[in-house]
Amino acid sequence: MDLSIIISQFLKAALYFIPIVVLIVVMKSPAFKGWLGESVLNLSTKFLLDKNKYHLIKSVTLPTEDGTTQVDHIIVSVFGVFVVETKNMKGWIYGGQHQKTWIQKIYKHSSKFQNPLHQNYKHVKTLEALLALNEEQIHSVVVFVGESTFKTPMPENVTKGGGYAKYIKSKTTPVLSDSEVLEILEKIKMGRLTPSFKTNRDHVKHVKSIVAAKEADTEQSCPKCGGSMALREVKTGSNAGKSFWGCKQYPKCRGIVNLAESQ
Repeated sequence: MDLSIIISQFLKAALYFIPIVVLIVVMKSPAFKGWLGESVLNLSTKFLLDKNKYHLIKSVTLPTEDGTTQVDHIIVSVFGVFVVETKNMKGWIYGGQHQKTWIQKIYKHSSKFQNPLHQNYKHVKTLEALLALNEEQIHSVVVFVGESTFKTPMPENVTKGGGYAKYIKSKTTPVLSDSEVLEILEKIKMGRLTPSFKTNRDHVKHVKSIVAAKEADTEQSCPKCGGSMALREVKTGSNAGKSFWGCKQYPKCRGIVNLAESQ
C-alpha cells in the first residue's frame, strides 16, 4: 500500500481520537472536578431551596491581607449567611472536626487533604469582617459531592449531596431582617473582586503556594527510620478494619503510627 495513503488514513483516525483524549484529560483535572462539583450544587440549590428565601451567590473571590480567598457558594437569607465549601471527591473519607488534615482512601491509595472546615474558616472570618456579622449570623457548611463515603462520624454541618440543604433549612430562627439581607447582597457585590480569568489565575497561583508549604509541613514520616509512610488496614484480630500508618520499607522497617496520633 502506498505510504502516503497509510499516513493519510492515520491522520484521519487521529482527528477522531485527539478530541477524545483531550476530553478525558480535562475531565480528570482538578479544575474540572471543582467546576462539576459547584455545578451540581448550583443545580440542586434551585430545586431544594426556595429562591425567594435563599439567595445564591457563586464563586466569590475576596481580597485578604495575604492575597485572596475564594468562596464556592454564599447563600443569604433571613436565617443567616451560609458559607458553603464544596468537595468533589470519591473513596473513603476519614476526618474529625478538630483534626488538621483528613484522609481520602481509594482502594490501597491514601492521600491527605486539608480539613475543609478549617479551609472554610478563613472564608467565614473574611465575610464576617466584610459584612460586620456575628457568629450567630454566619454558618460554615461543607458538602461532598461525588461517590464518597464518610468512614468517621462527621459534624452536622459536613454533609453529602443534598444534605446541605437539610442543614440550612434546620436554621429556622431569623437573625437578619429583609433589609439587612439586601444590604449584605450589595456589600458582597461591591466587596468581591471582578470575576475574570486574571482574578481566578492569580487566586490559583496563591493557593498553590499555600498548598506546597502545607504539604511539606504535614507529610507523615516513619518514627523509626524517617522514611515515608502509607495508610494500611489491620486485617485480623480485634482491631481488624482499623487504619494505621505503616512504613513503606516494611518488612525491613516495622515502624507504625496510629491514625489518631497522626491527626
